[in-house]
Amino acid sequence: MELSTAAMADARALHARLTKPPGSLGRLEDVGVQLAGIAGECPPPMPAPAAVAVFAGDHGVVRAGVTPWPQEVTAQMVANFCAGGAAINALARQVDARLVVVDVGVAGDLEPHPMLLGRKVRRGTDDLSAGPAMSQDDARRAWAVGEEVAALLIADGARLLVTGDMGIGNTTPAAAVIAALTGRPAADCTGLGTGVDAATLAHKTEIVAAAVSRASRRVHRSEMSGKPAENVVGEIGGLEIAALAGFVYGGASARVPVVVDGVIALAGALAAEAARPGVVAACIAGHRSTEPGATVALEHLGLEPLLDLDLRLGEGTGACLAVPLVQAAARVLREMATFDAAGVKER
Repeated sequence: MELSTAAMADARALHARLTKPPGSLGRLEDVGVQLAGIAGECPPPMPAPAAVAVFAGDHGVVRAGVTPWPQEVTAQMVANFCAGGAAINALARQVDARLVVVDVGVAGDLEPHPMLLGRKVRRGTDDLSAGPAMSQDDARRAWAVGEEVAALLIADGARLLVTGDMGIGNTTPAAAVIAALTGRPAADCTGLGTGVDAATLAHKTEIVAAAVSRASRRVHRSEMSGKPAENVVGEIGGLEIAALAGFVYGGASARVPVVVDGVIALAGALAAEAARPGVVAACIAGHRSTEPGATVALEHLGLEPLLDLDLRLGEGTGACLAVPLVQAAARVLREMATFDAAGVKER
């Protein structure tokens, strides 16, 4: 998508007439201008209500020893989301956002729940350290799930989409996707995840480097047909990463802003932008994760995060915390008086 330059110019001009010194609201003004550009109108519509989609999937690379957490925790955390007991539940309630959980690739069986959307493409990925994480068809199907969920939430009234994720071991494929799509070394993109020691981090980094090298060779030799970015996600990514890419693309296609969370969501956003250039125009970076791959992805996408709180939980928590700021940026343009209207003299 392309931002409306006319609406953005109108938003900048309106900011200059509001009862405040020029630029005094800092980056909040920039977000308001972006929202006008996304919507194609000034003042922009209120980006409310917000909806958070947590995409859940498991990862075969857990068997390679990249995390101390057992794979079963993914399904257990999905149950916790549905019961309302996770951090993202509390924060979604805080900002009055709807929360849905999407099973795009959990290895275990899940109990039905009104909050849970069953869209399982397959029961987790294969071990990306030993070969492709999934087939290219599986990656495309997961991508389509993300687009579908974005469309469903928008049709149901959502005017701000928030990315979320859950999947034990998913910082490894996220690091691999980020390294592959940015050309940065694996060591720059691989972090501690849920908390590993130095030896495990070194092992994890080696796995990421080898996987990226394999994917690069296969793309170079044209062994994977279709679009390279999507194929990279299938080769070394995850089902929830592919779904997040589709979710971001779905929001951008509908000209609905998308608040992007941490390193997992940023891997998805990178894939979406690489496959469909221009998607990033609809993205707002909620926060800067402590995972190094997040900063690499943010820099590559040209995104400046709204918050930097040393977060690394995922689930959409950092993005959710940024929702009030995004909404405030629109409210300023919609509700502040101009100097003329308020009878206040300009300098």
